[in-house]
Amino acid sequence: MSDEAQRPIIVKRIKKNAGGAHGGAWKIAYADFVTAMMAFFLLMWLLGSTAKGDLTGIAEYFQTPLKVALMGGSGSGDSSSVIKGGGQDLTRTEGQMKKGEIPTEKRVINLKAAEAEQARQERKKLSELKGRIEQAIENSPALKQFRNQMLLDMTSEGLRIQVMDEFNRPMFASGSAQLQSYSRDIMREIGKALNDVPNAISISGHTDAKPYAGGEKGYSNWELSADRANSARRELIAGGLVEDRFRRVVGLSSAVLFDAANPLNPINRRISILVMNKRTEEAVSKDGGTIESEAKETDAKEGEAKEEVPGEQKDAAAAKP
Repeated sequence: MSDEAQRPIIVKRIKKNAGGAHGGAWKIAYADFVTAMMAFFLLMWLLGSTAKGDLTGIAEYFQTPLKVALMGGSGSGDSSSVIKGGGQDLTRTEGQMKKGEIPTEKRVINLKAAEAEQARQERKKLSELKGRIEQAIENSPALKQFRNQMLLDMTSEGLRIQVMDEFNRPMFASGSAQLQSYSRDIMREIGKALNDVPNAISISGHTDAKPYAGGEKGYSNWELSADRANSARRELIAGGLVEDRFRRVVGLSSAVLFDAANPLNPINRRISILVMNKRTEEAVSKDGGTIESEAKETDAKEGEAKEEVPGEQKDAAAAKP
């Protein structure tokens, strides 16, 4: 046998890797992942856009599927529907719905009723303030002796607090704007009480009809009443009242007498503190206003107070004689 016949036969087989790092197996895994994520988000969207009635029906189905199957599906679908076995409830307001499916409610604001209610609440607060001031006077030995010199009453403009002179107990020194010591105590106690409400304050000073010796051409009761009103304002602030609460400080001399039958009565010499209601405060802030601006505001308020009527009702209203 020759050497060639004895040589072993060697077969070389080359194993080819079809994909290697760039094969297609990962694409299948990624496709499965994307499909699962799409299904998950689809499920989340369906749950978010489903009404509560539908969710209740679905939950009931999985709790008692046999009962739902035997009873014709009354527990599945929209359980808020009056139709047995499901159906669409047009009154539901939750879940995904077509815009305009349910008519929106038209809000009607009765402006006059709202203003009347606001005025009622304001009167109630001012009445409570009046009671607190009266109680503070009764509880204070220093103020109780001056109770006859203080008059609290409710007016159309708000709560009015008047502190008056007595024959033997004047608030101010004669012909002067300097408050007596007990008058300062009264004003400071009132200032503390007025901080309980946010209403604006007006102060007016009044004198009797007795004129100054120099006549009305020089320093007169007009200047004196204004100076006394400002003295009272300063003592209210000293008692703790916030300064920016004041809207008006005026001197009225003897133009508005408390005892018109007796112009020289000491009771005519007084300080009037007005806790203004909203209406009075607005009138003072406008300083009277003008006819044109007030007419425009009235028309605007009437326009806001008009009720919006649906189309069919408008036609019916127009058809009436």
